[in-house]
Amino acid sequence: MPDRSPRLREALLAAAFTADGLLDLLGAPAYAALARSETVPALRATRGASPLDTLVRLFLLQRPVPHERARAALPLAECMEDGWVVRAGDEVRAAVDVRPYSGPEGQDWYIVSDLGCSVGGAGGIGSREEGVVLGVGGASATLAGITVRTPVASVLDIGTGSGIQALHASQHAGRVTATDLNPRALEFTRLTLALSGAPAADLRLGSLYEPVGTEKYDLIVSNPPFVISPGARLTYRDGGMGGDDLCRTLVQQTGDRLNEGGYAHFLANWQHVEGEEWQNRLSSWVPYGCDAWIVQREVQDVTQYAELWLRDSGDHRTDPAEYAARYDAWLDEFEARRTRSVGFGWITLRKSAAAAAGNPSVVIEEWPHAVEQPLGPAVQAHFARQDYLREQDDAALLAGRFALAAEVVQEQVGLPGAEDPEHVVLRQNRGMRRATKVDAVGAGFAGVCDGTLPAGRILDAIAQLMNEDPVLLRDRTPQAIRLLVEEGFLEPVGSAE
Repeated sequence: MPDRSPRLREALLAAAFTADGLLDLLGAPAYAALARSETVPALRATRGASPLDTLVRLFLLQRPVPHERARAALPLAECMEDGWVVRAGDEVRAAVDVRPYSGPEGQDWYIVSDLGCSVGGAGGIGSREEGVVLGVGGASATLAGITVRTPVASVLDIGTGSGIQALHASQHAGRVTATDLNPRALEFTRLTLALSGAPAADLRLGSLYEPVGTEKYDLIVSNPPFVISPGARLTYRDGGMGGDDLCRTLVQQTGDRLNEGGYAHFLANWQHVEGEEWQNRLSSWVPYGCDAWIVQREVQDVTQYAELWLRDSGDHRTDPAEYAARYDAWLDEFEARRTRSVGFGWITLRKSAAAAAGNPSVVIEEWPHAVEQPLGPAVQAHFARQDYLREQDDAALLAGRFALAAEVVQEQVGLPGAEDPEHVVLRQNRGMRRATKVDAVGAGFAGVCDGTLPAGRILDAIAQLMNEDPVLLRDRTPQAIRLLVEEGFLEPVGSAE
């Protein structure tokens, strides 16, 4: 049967059923409420009879609409035949959630998912159906934002779900392969790509890397079913392996599937186990031949974690005894594994010759603070800085020239009226938005760096101004320079002639 998605896309665009069109119709408060799965404001705003009112009620609010109004907004006979909507008497109901989504360059895209599962509001998804396919939530948007978006030949999206990562990848990849253990997810991905006017992906059924064998890719992305649970109840979130084994297995098997210079981006959960440093646990996941940057964004104790995912599946609305039994099962699982809390964050790998030669760059850190999305350019810059620092000894750093990164500001912290600050903080307003304490030498050095003078000559001048021994200052400062470069406060611009 020919794909008739372009006809439906034309109808949606003609009705202004787009992200911008929704904002214009609903207004900012109702639009924001809809993102929280609160529908009352949007219902009040769509009491008219326009095609846009009809489509919002049909696909986003899951309300039946009169048959005649649906026919005025859609190629209705085709939509019923293809399964987008179903007829119930004189009314029409949506069979799937079709949600406008704005691409990074303002593209009018659509994400297709199960009804009521596009966004899990404060109460979670509330579904305990095994094969449910979710739409776009905060995790999906985060992964899309941290992904490096350079043009590549091939991309692999593992656990594609409704296809949001495959959709983004289709804009900068010659070929996109999307896999999922759930066959319904592959069908939703096909619909998402077709309805968004994107090229079709190579869709494959199976778990993790099984569907692609030994094939290699330039970019791998995955928002896997990372939830650490006492049993694989829900395909979209429970990995079916013990503890954090699914995330560990996914990461460890990535090295053999990346081309040289390729990136892999994952969202993951990991256990904080009694008697073990969580950083050591994660460093053991990094595959041979890969550099890694792992950022822990949040930590929850085991009770918070269990309650979060019990709410997500709607278990808090069940019989109290059933809820208590499920809660007990989660805590039994954590106790058996000596897990005291669970971390959530990002894992980025890059295949590099230096790592393959036995000199990998592995940075594991905790950063729970706000960042600027999209973060992909900052991720790429992080690895470029690691490449630079691996090649520079202290003498090379002192011979190098540096420039202060854009939008770095200095803050002086101390008691009001004090003659001198207790300490100085450099703060970024872009990317990771880091802040770091520096001494007077570090602040003075960073402030002077404009790419014209080598670091050693700047330190000599500072030593003279501060009546310090220039040799001692040169000896102790390279480590501080290295840290400022690593964290992105200083940018290398070359070496002295």
